Amino acid sequence: MGISLKQITPFSIQAPGFYGLNLSDSPVDLSANFALEANHCVIDKFGRVAARKGWTKATATSTDLGSVDICCIGELIGNNGDSTILFAGNNKLFKLVGTTATLLTYGGGGVAPVISGDEWKFCQINGIAMFWKTVHDPLIYDPTVSTTTYRRLNEKTGTAGTVQQANEAIAAYGRVWCADINTNKQTVYFSDLLAPHVWTGGTSGSLAIDDVWPMGGDEIVALAAHNNRLFVMGRKQILIYANATDPANIFLEDSVTGIGCISRNTVQLTGTDILFLSDTGVRSMMRTIQEKSAPMRDVSKNIRDDLQAYITAEVDLTLIKSGYSQINQFYLLRLPQANITYCFDTRATLPDGSYRVTAWPAYDSCSFCETKGRKFYIGKAGYLGLYSGYLDDTATYRMTYYTSWIDFGNPVQQSILKKIMLTAIGGTNQVVTFKWAKDYQRSYSSATKSITAEPHAAEYNVSEYNTTAEYTTGIIVDDLGVAGTGVGKVLQFGIETEINNNALSIQKLEVWTKEGRI
Repeated sequence: MGISLKQITPFSIQAPGFYGLNLSDSPVDLSANFALEANHCVIDKFGRVAARKGWTKATATSTDLGSVDICCIGELIGNNGDSTILFAGNNKLFKLVGTTATLLTYGGGGVAPVISGDEWKFCQINGIAMFWKTVHDPLIYDPTVSTTTYRRLNEKTGTAGTVQQANEAIAAYGRVWCADINTNKQTVYFSDLLAPHVWTGGTSGSLAIDDVWPMGGDEIVALAAHNNRLFVMGRKQILIYANATDPANIFLEDSVTGIGCISRNTVQLTGTDILFLSDTGVRSMMRTIQEKSAPMRDVSKNIRDDLQAYITAEVDLTLIKSGYSQINQFYLLRLPQANITYCFDTRATLPDGSYRVTAWPAYDSCSFCETKGRKFYIGKAGYLGLYSGYLDDTATYRMTYYTSWIDFGNPVQQSILKKIMLTAIGGTNQVVTFKWAKDYQRSYSSATKSITAEPHAAEYNVSEYNTTAEYTTGIIVDDLGVAGTGVGKVLQFGIETEINNNALSIQKLEVWTKEGRI
């Protein structure tokens, strides 16, 4: 009688997690390139799951700010090209001077305004920074008048007409557009050209839209501008006005029904697109802009169920925040009640039109702003943070990645796990925990390995992996292997590690198995 020797065979996942999270589709049918967990990760420019960056303090401790969250950040680009970072917290306005949160004092001619709350909307035009908030007079910082004070917009010399106490405002096409007034949520007002203080005469005016909503009664939540169009975003529908550079001849070009925006703070312009949060998830306006038609992509499709549950649980939708970074090419969405931030990679879409997404749990951030100098600021409690380095201030954070459930091409054949191999880039002297489970059970076995500090320059060159920017101690490429145990028809694998001042990305995951019984 002959003896049957079953061969040990490898199963390789190149660029593990390349498709990002998928929490909505059946785990039975998921591609091995999806992840069921990807915490404190990004998808880097080479398509690898990598550790997100941490943050460093951009400001020293401030008595005036205390430990209150910074809820609004903006960059003013002066007419001379100078940049000034402005932010709001503790019912005050500040500007960044070096590493100092410098308090701006009231410099108008009347009684100082009573500021209640810090949920301002920032915009700028013609060298003037503006802060807008419901039931508050809009405030301005004009460095040509004073670099240490702020005033009300209606205190600017030459003010004409009524300056609305609007909750939403954008600067676009040479003027300011505002809406969402406490007593009027059906009108968009626009200032005169290059004159944010002139609201009557000239080319200023208004758009009354109460009779324009296709589905009837709605209210303005947000505004956006792109490609000579003005987007008026209600809670359940969107109006698209064309010829916005010439308000006298602006006209309603298109409308979208059934989808709207639920928070003005989630609208972000990416240069070629507008992203925003609807009741059903993160949406893209790109197809509407390009085709002048209603269809829009749901870029959060793969986390839709979880995201909708988090939206439902939010007590105050206006506190949901977002940020866009052109240099990092991601859109961040912060849901405060769930204490989670989703990171959408905007470099490219998946075949179904969605973005690759990862999750940053317990990532406390109240506002975001990217500057022309390519710095990405984060509003923290008591500090202005800078997205930088690989520590959260001085604290480590845990990166976790778990694959989908894998049946190795034969769902009825048991697989005997023999070995797990990981190719890791970066993470000098870092301890990596391997985890694995079988047959949809969440009972994990585990083993640990440490990344060596020796670079493998012959295998991965500098230009391919851009190590000069990310890997300051040289090119650390290590193949880590642990012995596997257990038998199952489907297996799942996880990688966990504490990010401690070193970049880390996952290049390849290999699993060695032997066929078991059917």
